[in-house]
Amino acid sequence: MNSYISRRQFLAGALVAGTAEAVLAPATTQSVAATPANEFDFPIIDFHAHVEGNFTLQRALELANARGAKLGLAEHAGCKEEVHNDATLKAYLERVKAAPVYKGIQAEGLDWMKCFSKEAIAELDFVLSDALTFPEKDGRLVHLWTPEAKITDKQDFMDRYVDFNVQVISEEPIDIFANPTFLPEAIVKEYDVLWTEPRMTKVIKAAAKYGVAIEINSLYNIPSEKFLRMAKAAGVKFSFGSNAHGDGVGKLDYSIKMAKVLGVTRENMFMPAPRDQKPIMRRT
Repeated sequence: MNSYISRRQFLAGALVAGTAEAVLAPATTQSVAATPANEFDFPIIDFHAHVEGNFTLQRALELANARGAKLGLAEHAGCKEEVHNDATLKAYLERVKAAPVYKGIQAEGLDWMKCFSKEAIAELDFVLSDALTFPEKDGRLVHLWTPEAKITDKQDFMDRYVDFNVQVISEEPIDIFANPTFLPEAIVKEYDVLWTEPRMTKVIKAAAKYGVAIEINSLYNIPSEKFLRMAKAAGVKFSFGSNAHGDGVGKLDYSIKMAKVLGVTRENMFMPAPRDQKPIMRRT
C-alpha cells in the first residue's frame, strides 16, 4: 500500500466502520468521578493525549482531572499533517496557549524535522515519536498499527524493526519514544519470544545515550516489565502515555501499575527541559 494513511485518518475510518464509536463519544455520555489521590512523589502526566474530531479539550481536561492526571497534548505534526510548517505550528500553540496542558507534538514521517525551524520546535514542551511507520525493503512505508502490516519472516522483521527503533531514537531530536516495543497484530502474541534481551538492550542503550525517555504506554500495555526494569537500571527516564484520541485520556492504569512495581520516583520521570536544553537545540 503506497498511499499515505495518517493515524487521524485511520481512526476516522474505524469510526465509519463502527469499531471506535466510544472513542469520540459526546461529553454528556460519561460522568466525571472524584479525583483520586496521587501516591507518587511526582505529578501524574499523560504526555500522549490527543484531542480530535468531536472530542473537546474541555472534556479531555475533565477526564484527566477525574483520573488524577495532568495532560500533555500530542498534536500530530509532519509534512503531510495539518500541522506541517512553522505557521501551522504557531497556530496550534496559539489555540491551546491558555489551556493548563503541556504542549507537544507527535512527530509523523521520517522527514518531519525538515518542515519546521529549530526555533519553532523549541517553543513546544515536548516532542514524541515512535517506530510505527516502518520502512520496508522495497521503500514502502508500512503503518504497523493497521492491517497492512504483513509479516512473512518474523526474525528478519524483528531485526530490521529493532534497527529502525534505534534509528528513530538516535536521529530524531525527540524527548519521548512512544509505543515502545509495539508489535503488529499478526505477531503480538509472540511478544515475549520476539523481544529478546539483546533486542531490548539495543533500544535501551540508544535511549540512554541520547537522553530519550521511554513511554510506559497504557493503550497497548507496553513495554514489558522486563524491558522497563532494564531501562530503569540503565538510567533511562520514563513518561506515561494513554495514546488516547478520546475518552481514554488520562487513563494510565498500566503506566501507574508498572511505576509501582518498579518503585519509580521523581528522578526516574521525564519532565520538559528548558528551551536551550531541548533535543532540537542540543542535538541539531
